[in-house]
Amino acid sequence: MSGRQPLPPPQPPKPTRPVSNKHQGKRKRPTGDNGDHDNVNGFVPPSNERRPPRPKKQKKEKKEKSEKPDGEDEPAPPPQPALTVEEKKAKIKAKKLKNKLDKRSNNPHAVDEADLDYELGLNRAVARMDAAAAAAYLARQTRRYAAELSEVELADLSVPAAAFVDASAYPKDRTLDNLADFLEDMAALTETGTPGSKGKGKQIMQTAPAVKGAPHTIVVTGAGMRAADLVRAVRSFSTKNNFVAKLFAKHIKLAEAVSFLEGHRTGLAVGTPARLMDLLEQGALSVQHLRRIVVDASHLDQKKRGVLDMQDTTIPVVRWLSRPELKSRYRSSETEGKQVPKDGPQPISILLY
Repeated sequence: MSGRQPLPPPQPPKPTRPVSNKHQGKRKRPTGDNGDHDNVNGFVPPSNERRPPRPKKQKKEKKEKSEKPDGEDEPAPPPQPALTVEEKKAKIKAKKLKNKLDKRSNNPHAVDEADLDYELGLNRAVARMDAAAAAAYLARQTRRYAAELSEVELADLSVPAAAFVDASAYPKDRTLDNLADFLEDMAALTETGTPGSKGKGKQIMQTAPAVKGAPHTIVVTGAGMRAADLVRAVRSFSTKNNFVAKLFAKHIKLAEAVSFLEGHRTGLAVGTPARLMDLLEQGALSVQHLRRIVVDASHLDQKKRGVLDMQDTTIPVVRWLSRPELKSRYRSSETEGKQVPKDGPQPISILLY
Protein backbone atom coordinates (compact mmCIF):
# COMPACT_ATOMS: atom_id res chain seq x y z
CA MET A 1 0.00 0.00 0.00
CA SER A 2 1.08 3.51 -0.76
CA GLY A 3 1.23 6.25 1.92
CA ARG A 4 -1.37 8.48 0.29
CA GLN A 5 -4.53 9.32 2.19
CA PRO A 6 -7.81 8.99 0.38
CA LEU A 7 -9.35 12.20 -0.89
CA PRO A 8 -12.37 13.56 1.04
CA PRO A 9 -15.72 13.18 -0.61
CA PRO A 10 -16.80 16.25 -2.66
CA GLN A 11 -18.93 18.76 -0.79
CA PRO A 12 -22.31 19.67 -2.20
CA PRO A 13 -22.46 23.15 -3.83
CA LYS A 14 -23.65 26.02 -1.63
CA PRO A 15 -26.99 27.54 -2.56
CA THR A 16 -26.64 30.85 -4.36
CA ARG A 17 -28.19 33.95 -2.78
CA PRO A 18 -30.62 35.98 -4.86
CA VAL A 19 -29.10 39.16 -6.24
CA SER A 20 -30.37 42.27 -4.39
CA ASN A 21 -31.58 45.41 -6.13
CA LYS A 22 -28.47 47.36 -5.22
CA HIS A 23 -26.34 44.88 -7.14
CA GLN A 24 -28.56 44.88 -10.18
CA GLY A 25 -27.40 48.24 -11.52
CA LYS A 26 -29.70 50.97 -12.77
CA ARG A 27 -33.04 49.94 -14.05
CA LYS A 28 -33.83 51.06 -17.48
CA ARG A 29 -36.71 53.42 -17.80
CA PRO A 30 -39.45 51.78 -19.80
CA THR A 31 -40.14 53.15 -23.24
CA GLY A 32 -43.39 53.70 -24.93
CA ASP A 33 -44.84 51.70 -27.74
CA ASN A 34 -43.45 54.09 -30.32
CA GLY A 35 -39.88 53.56 -29.09
CA ASP A 36 -39.33 57.11 -27.79
CA HIS A 37 -38.20 57.93 -24.28
CA ASP A 38 -41.52 59.11 -22.97
CA ASN A 39 -42.70 56.88 -20.20
CA VAL A 40 -46.16 56.32 -19.01
CA ASN A 41 -45.90 59.13 -16.45
CA GLY A 42 -45.13 61.72 -19.09
CA PHE A 43 -41.44 62.13 -18.12
CA VAL A 44 -39.42 63.83 -20.79
CA PRO A 45 -35.65 63.60 -20.36
CA PRO A 46 -33.77 66.86 -20.76
CA SER A 47 -32.35 67.50 -24.15
CA ASN A 48 -28.68 68.16 -24.71
CA GLU A 49 -29.40 71.54 -26.25
CA ARG A 50 -28.25 74.56 -24.18
CA ARG A 51 -30.87 76.86 -22.77
CA PRO A 52 -30.74 80.31 -24.38
CA PRO A 53 -29.31 82.99 -22.03
CA ARG A 54 -31.70 85.24 -20.14
CA PRO A 55 -31.94 88.78 -21.39
CA LYS A 56 -30.15 91.34 -19.19
CA LYS A 57 -32.22 93.70 -17.13
CA GLN A 58 -32.27 97.15 -18.51
CA LYS A 59 -31.31 99.91 -16.06
CA LYS A 60 -34.07 102.30 -15.30
CA GLU A 61 -33.30 105.75 -16.42
CA LYS A 62 -33.35 108.34 -13.63
CA LYS A 63 -36.13 110.79 -13.93
CA GLU A 64 -34.98 114.31 -14.15
CA LYS A 65 -36.17 116.60 -11.45
CA SER A 66 -37.46 119.14 -13.86
CA GLU A 67 -38.49 117.91 -17.26
CA LYS A 68 -37.73 120.46 -19.89
CA PRO A 69 -38.92 120.54 -23.48
CA ASP A 70 -36.66 119.06 -26.10
CA GLY A 71 -34.02 121.37 -27.37
CA GLU A 72 -33.79 123.48 -24.17
CA ASP A 73 -30.57 123.03 -22.16
CA GLU A 74 -30.10 124.16 -18.56
CA PRO A 75 -28.11 127.39 -18.44
CA ALA A 76 -24.65 127.13 -16.92
CA PRO A 77 -24.20 128.77 -13.49
CA PRO A 78 -22.41 132.09 -13.53
CA PRO A 79 -18.72 131.89 -12.58
CA GLN A 80 -17.97 132.63 -8.92
CA PRO A 81 -15.49 135.40 -8.24
CA ALA A 82 -12.22 134.34 -6.61
CA LEU A 83 -12.06 134.78 -2.82
CA THR A 84 -9.59 137.21 -1.36
CA VAL A 85 -7.13 136.18 1.35
CA GLU A 86 -9.24 137.81 4.07
CA GLU A 87 -12.38 136.05 2.85
CA LYS A 88 -10.59 132.68 2.83
CA LYS A 89 -9.39 133.24 6.40
CA ALA A 90 -12.89 134.25 7.50
CA LYS A 91 -14.37 131.15 5.85
CA ILE A 92 -11.86 128.84 7.56
CA LYS A 93 -12.46 130.54 10.91
CA ALA A 94 -16.23 130.16 10.55
CA LYS A 95 -15.83 126.47 9.72
CA LYS A 96 -13.60 125.88 12.77
CA LEU A 97 -16.09 127.68 14.99
CA LYS A 98 -18.95 125.56 13.61
CA ASN A 99 -17.01 122.35 14.26
CA LYS A 100 -16.21 123.53 17.78
CA LEU A 101 -19.85 124.33 18.50
CA ASP A 102 -20.97 120.98 17.07
CA LYS A 103 -18.45 119.22 19.31
CA ARG A 104 -19.68 121.14 22.35
CA SER A 105 -23.32 120.37 21.53
CA ASN A 106 -22.53 116.62 21.67
CA ASN A 107 -20.75 117.00 25.01
CA PRO A 108 -23.14 116.79 27.98
CA HIS A 109 -20.62 118.62 30.20
CA ALA A 110 -20.07 121.53 27.81
CA VAL A 111 -21.15 125.04 28.77
CA ASP A 112 -22.88 127.45 26.49
CA GLU A 113 -20.40 129.38 24.35
CA ALA A 114 -22.41 132.57 24.96
CA ASP A 115 -21.59 132.36 28.70
CA LEU A 116 -17.83 132.52 28.12
CA ASP A 117 -16.58 136.10 28.19
CA TYR A 118 -13.05 135.76 26.81
CA GLU A 119 -12.37 139.49 27.04
CA LEU A 120 -12.84 139.56 30.83
CA GLY A 121 -11.85 135.91 31.30
CA LEU A 122 -15.15 134.92 32.94
CA ASN A 123 -17.62 132.08 32.81
CA ARG A 124 -20.83 134.01 33.40
CA ALA A 125 -22.84 130.83 33.95
CA VAL A 126 -21.32 130.50 37.44
CA ALA A 127 -22.69 133.91 38.47
CA ARG A 128 -26.26 132.78 37.72
CA MET A 129 -26.07 129.60 39.82
CA ASP A 130 -28.10 129.44 42.97
CA ALA A 131 -27.19 127.12 45.84
CA ALA A 132 -28.77 124.01 44.27
CA ALA A 133 -27.23 124.65 40.85
CA ALA A 134 -23.79 125.27 42.37
CA ALA A 135 -23.94 121.99 44.30
CA ALA A 136 -25.10 120.09 41.20
CA TYR A 137 -22.34 121.69 39.11
CA LEU A 138 -19.64 120.62 41.58
CA ALA A 139 -21.06 117.08 41.81
CA ARG A 140 -21.23 116.77 38.02
CA GLN A 141 -17.65 117.91 37.53
CA THR A 142 -16.51 115.54 40.27
CA ARG A 143 -18.09 112.55 38.54
CA ARG A 144 -16.69 113.70 35.22
CA TYR A 145 -13.06 113.86 36.34
CA ALA A 146 -13.19 111.03 38.89
CA ALA A 147 -14.96 108.45 36.74
CA GLU A 148 -12.45 105.75 37.70
CA LEU A 149 -13.43 105.93 41.38
CA SER A 150 -15.97 103.59 42.95
CA GLU A 151 -19.30 104.72 44.35
CA VAL A 152 -17.92 104.56 47.89
CA GLU A 153 -14.94 106.76 46.98
CA LEU A 154 -17.22 109.22 45.20
CA ALA A 155 -19.42 109.36 48.29
CA ASP A 156 -16.36 110.34 50.34
CA LEU A 157 -15.77 113.25 47.92
CA SER A 158 -19.35 114.46 48.04
CA VAL A 159 -20.19 117.88 49.47
CA PRO A 160 -23.66 118.47 50.97
CA ALA A 161 -25.84 120.78 48.88
CA ALA A 162 -26.99 122.67 51.99
CA ALA A 163 -23.44 123.99 52.47
CA PHE A 164 -23.70 126.24 49.39
CA VAL A 165 -24.91 129.81 49.61
CA ASP A 166 -26.94 131.46 46.86
CA ALA A 167 -24.72 134.28 45.58
CA SER A 168 -26.55 134.76 42.27
CA ALA A 169 -28.02 138.09 43.44
CA TYR A 170 -24.60 139.77 43.38
CA PRO A 171 -24.94 142.24 40.47
CA LYS A 172 -21.32 142.95 39.47
CA ASP A 173 -18.92 141.03 37.25
CA ARG A 174 -16.80 138.56 39.18
CA THR A 175 -13.45 140.07 38.32
CA LEU A 176 -10.42 140.84 40.48
CA ASP A 177 -11.55 144.43 40.94
CA ASN A 178 -14.84 143.33 42.50
CA LEU A 179 -13.53 140.52 44.72
CA ALA A 180 -13.22 142.67 47.85
CA ASP A 181 -16.72 144.04 47.35
CA PHE A 182 -18.08 140.50 46.90
CA LEU A 183 -16.44 139.28 50.09
CA GLU A 184 -17.91 142.18 52.08
CA ASP A 185 -21.38 141.45 50.73
CA MET A 186 -21.15 137.70 51.38
CA ALA A 187 -19.66 138.17 54.87
CA ALA A 188 -22.67 140.27 55.82
CA LEU A 189 -25.03 137.73 54.25
CA THR A 190 -23.59 134.65 55.98
CA GLU A 191 -23.22 136.21 59.43
CA THR A 192 -26.12 138.65 59.67
CA GLY A 193 -28.45 137.18 57.05
CA THR A 194 -28.77 140.61 55.39
CA PRO A 195 -27.06 141.04 52.02
CA GLY A 196 -25.73 144.45 51.06
CA SER A 197 -24.63 145.53 54.57
CA LYS A 198 -21.27 146.69 53.26
CA GLY A 199 -20.30 148.50 56.43
CA LYS A 200 -20.87 145.40 58.53
CA GLY A 201 -19.20 143.19 55.92
CA LYS A 202 -16.08 145.33 55.72
CA GLN A 203 -15.79 145.33 59.50
CA ILE A 204 -15.97 141.52 59.50
CA MET A 205 -13.32 141.18 56.78
CA GLN A 206 -10.89 143.55 58.53
CA THR A 207 -10.96 141.67 61.84
CA ALA A 208 -9.14 138.46 62.70
CA PRO A 209 -9.73 135.83 65.42
CA ALA A 210 -7.48 135.98 68.45
CA VAL A 211 -6.14 132.50 67.62
CA LYS A 212 -3.17 132.72 65.26
CA GLY A 213 -3.41 130.95 61.95
CA ALA A 214 -7.22 130.58 62.17
CA PRO A 215 -8.86 132.57 59.33
CA HIS A 216 -12.60 133.09 59.06
CA THR A 217 -12.50 133.23 55.22
CA ILE A 218 -10.45 131.13 52.78
CA VAL A 219 -10.35 131.81 49.03
CA VAL A 220 -9.40 128.70 47.01
CA THR A 221 -7.99 128.84 43.48
CA GLY A 222 -6.13 126.48 41.18
CA ALA A 223 -2.68 127.99 40.55
CA GLY A 224 -0.09 130.04 42.41
CA MET A 225 -0.03 132.89 39.88
CA ARG A 226 -3.78 133.33 40.18
CA ALA A 227 -3.53 133.18 43.98
CA ALA A 228 -0.97 136.01 43.94
CA ASP A 229 -3.41 138.14 41.89
CA LEU A 230 -6.19 137.41 44.37
CA VAL A 231 -3.99 138.47 47.30
CA ARG A 232 -3.35 141.83 45.66
CA ALA A 233 -7.12 142.24 45.07
CA VAL A 234 -7.95 141.86 48.81
CA ARG A 235 -4.99 143.80 50.19
CA SER A 236 -7.39 146.49 51.48
CA PHE A 237 -8.46 144.14 54.30
CA SER A 238 -4.96 143.91 55.74
CA THR A 239 -4.36 145.75 59.02
CA LYS A 240 -1.79 145.57 61.80
CA ASN A 241 -3.92 142.95 63.54
CA ASN A 242 -5.18 141.20 60.44
CA PHE A 243 -2.81 139.80 57.83
CA VAL A 244 -3.81 138.26 54.52
CA ALA A 245 -2.18 134.81 54.49
CA LYS A 246 -0.52 133.58 51.26
CA LEU A 247 -1.02 129.84 51.36
CA PHE A 248 0.22 128.75 47.96
CA ALA A 249 3.45 127.34 46.56
CA LYS A 250 4.41 130.19 44.23
CA HIS A 251 7.77 131.46 45.66
CA ILE A 252 6.59 130.52 49.19
CA LYS A 253 8.01 127.41 50.81
CA LEU A 254 5.97 125.24 53.12
CA ALA A 255 8.17 126.05 56.12
CA GLU A 256 7.68 129.79 55.49
CA ALA A 257 3.91 129.37 55.40
CA VAL A 258 3.98 127.38 58.65
CA SER A 259 6.08 130.06 60.33
CA PHE A 260 3.75 132.82 59.11
CA LEU A 261 0.60 131.13 60.42
CA GLU A 262 2.19 130.38 63.79
CA GLY A 263 3.22 134.01 64.28
CA HIS A 264 0.35 136.08 62.83
CA ARG A 265 -3.36 136.61 63.26
CA THR A 266 -5.13 136.28 59.95
CA GLY A 267 -8.77 136.69 59.04
CA LEU A 268 -8.43 136.02 55.31
CA ALA A 269 -6.30 133.39 53.56
CA VAL A 270 -5.79 132.77 49.86
CA GLY A 271 -4.39 129.41 48.81
CA THR A 272 -4.30 126.39 46.57
CA PRO A 273 -5.85 123.07 47.67
CA ALA A 274 -2.64 121.06 47.99
CA ARG A 275 -0.91 123.65 50.18
CA LEU A 276 -4.03 124.16 52.31
CA MET A 277 -4.28 120.41 53.01
CA ASP A 278 -0.58 120.19 53.87
CA LEU A 279 -0.87 123.04 56.37
CA LEU A 280 -4.04 121.58 57.86
CA GLU A 281 -2.40 118.17 58.37
CA GLN A 282 0.64 119.77 60.00
CA GLY A 283 -1.57 121.69 62.42
CA ALA A 284 -0.36 125.13 61.32
CA LEU A 285 -3.70 126.02 59.72
CA SER A 286 -6.72 125.97 62.01
CA VAL A 287 -10.35 125.83 60.83
CA GLN A 288 -11.69 126.51 64.32
CA HIS A 289 -13.06 129.95 63.35
CA LEU A 290 -13.62 129.28 59.63
CA ARG A 291 -16.95 130.62 58.35
CA ARG A 292 -16.62 130.87 54.54
CA ILE A 293 -14.84 129.04 51.71
CA VAL A 294 -14.89 130.96 48.42
CA VAL A 295 -14.04 128.97 45.27
CA ASP A 296 -12.60 131.02 42.39
CA ALA A 297 -14.84 129.26 39.82
CA SER A 298 -15.70 132.02 37.31
CA HIS A 299 -12.14 132.81 36.26
CA LEU A 300 -10.87 131.48 32.89
CA ASP A 301 -7.14 131.05 32.36
CA GLN A 302 -5.20 131.59 29.13
CA LYS A 303 -6.47 128.25 27.81
CA LYS A 304 -10.07 129.36 28.46
CA ARG A 305 -10.57 126.88 31.31
CA GLY A 306 -11.73 127.37 34.88
CA VAL A 307 -10.63 125.76 38.11
CA LEU A 308 -13.53 123.26 37.87
CA ASP A 309 -12.96 122.55 34.16
CA MET A 310 -9.69 120.61 34.50
CA GLN A 311 -8.94 117.33 36.23
CA ASP A 312 -5.65 118.63 37.67
CA THR A 313 -7.49 121.35 39.60
CA THR A 314 -11.02 120.00 40.07
CA ILE A 315 -10.05 116.90 42.06
CA PRO A 316 -7.75 118.78 44.51
CA VAL A 317 -10.47 121.40 45.12
CA VAL A 318 -13.05 118.67 45.77
CA ARG A 319 -10.66 116.82 48.09
CA TRP A 320 -10.16 120.02 50.07
CA LEU A 321 -13.90 120.74 50.30
CA SER A 322 -14.63 117.17 51.41
CA ARG A 323 -12.13 117.13 54.28
CA PRO A 324 -13.71 115.57 57.41
CA GLU A 325 -12.77 118.66 59.47
CA LEU A 326 -14.93 120.76 57.12
CA LYS A 327 -17.72 118.29 56.37
CA SER A 328 -18.73 118.06 60.00
CA ARG A 329 -19.13 121.85 60.15
CA TYR A 330 -20.99 122.63 56.92
CA ARG A 331 -24.31 124.43 56.94
CA SER A 332 -27.32 122.13 56.94
CA SER A 333 -31.08 122.33 56.95
CA GLU A 334 -30.99 121.81 60.72
CA THR A 335 -28.67 124.74 61.46
CA GLU A 336 -30.14 127.16 58.90
CA GLY A 337 -32.15 129.90 60.56
CA LYS A 338 -31.10 128.86 64.08
CA GLN A 339 -28.93 130.84 66.45
CA VAL A 340 -25.63 129.05 67.04
CA PRO A 341 -23.79 129.79 70.33
CA LYS A 342 -20.90 132.17 69.70
CA ASP A 343 -18.55 130.21 71.92
CA GLY A 344 -19.08 127.05 69.83
CA PRO A 345 -17.95 126.25 66.27
CA GLN A 346 -19.89 128.18 63.65
CA PRO A 347 -21.25 126.56 60.47
CA ILE A 348 -19.16 126.85 57.32
CA SER A 349 -20.58 128.09 54.02
CA ILE A 350 -19.34 127.54 50.45
CA LEU A 351 -19.60 130.24 47.78
CA LEU A 352 -18.65 130.21 44.10
CA TYR A 353 -17.09 133.46 42.87
